[in-house]
Amino acid sequence: MPLHRLSSVTIGVPDVAATAGYYADFGLAPGADGWFATRDGGDQLRLVQAPTRRLVELRIGADDPDDLDRAAHRLEALGIPAERGADTLIAYEAVTGVRAVLQVEPRISQPEVPATRYNGPGRIERAGARAPGILRAEPVRPRKLGHAVLGTTDFAATSAFFRDGLGFRTSDMIGDIGAFLRCSTDHHNVLVLAAPVAFLHHTSWQVDDVDDVGRGASAMLDGHPERHVWGLGRHHAGSNFFWYLKDPAGNFAEYYSDMDTILDDQLWTPETLEGARGLFNWGPPPPPSFLRPDDLAALMTGAHSR
Repeated sequence: MPLHRLSSVTIGVPDVAATAGYYADFGLAPGADGWFATRDGGDQLRLVQAPTRRLVELRIGADDPDDLDRAAHRLEALGIPAERGADTLIAYEAVTGVRAVLQVEPRISQPEVPATRYNGPGRIERAGARAPGILRAEPVRPRKLGHAVLGTTDFAATSAFFRDGLGFRTSDMIGDIGAFLRCSTDHHNVLVLAAPVAFLHHTSWQVDDVDDVGRGASAMLDGHPERHVWGLGRHHAGSNFFWYLKDPAGNFAEYYSDMDTILDDQLWTPETLEGARGLFNWGPPPPPSFLRPDDLAALMTGAHSR
């Protein structure tokens, strides 16, 4: 597909310094002007000052200017204004106020990480050695930004903006309240959820394997049990392992590994998932605060507008 990556997110938070400390602990490398970098994706998170926590901007990679022109025509057909630059296209999602920036940039290049060798019944892949996952001593550093989950008060309009306007494709649905949308070969890069207020539910960050999901979360929780939200488990939509934590502003951040990859649209059939199956395949049940974050009422009373 002409879109090829979720390049970065900008998140507004009331206390930038406290939130920055959290994401440094999470394994993102601090840089200039509020940016944080992953190992393979470069600068992928920016923190800015805002009265309440919110998703300010998404940047999405495109192959060439023609891809921007096509997106501009689709947005125009939806009645959505867009600002066209030499290598960028900027449009606002009206319901949530999120700024979407399509930008011409190279595709992400990730070095191949050898698969972890796991022993199993009748299959010995690792003999005479301890599992590599228990021998790793270096801190976990995410490889790249995977996706963002956005709550909206108008599910149809926000879904149409990303799908029919920007050109995302549908991977799976959660009834008529959730749309897993992709702008790359990853199963999803944006999940749009029906909600009583527009808000950022979580961002998700790729690590090498399930051992690093567990190691990263364990390190984050050491001395900070209040950061725990939900995990360890495996999702059904996307199939990925997960563990969710919470930053000081109230945003959730997910370590993930083993995400479904869709290389050929014709070989993938979207499902409409119902009930708990749309959330997870195995693991502890999600806590009420995951389904309805504790600060949702406060966000509703202090709802912002662009």
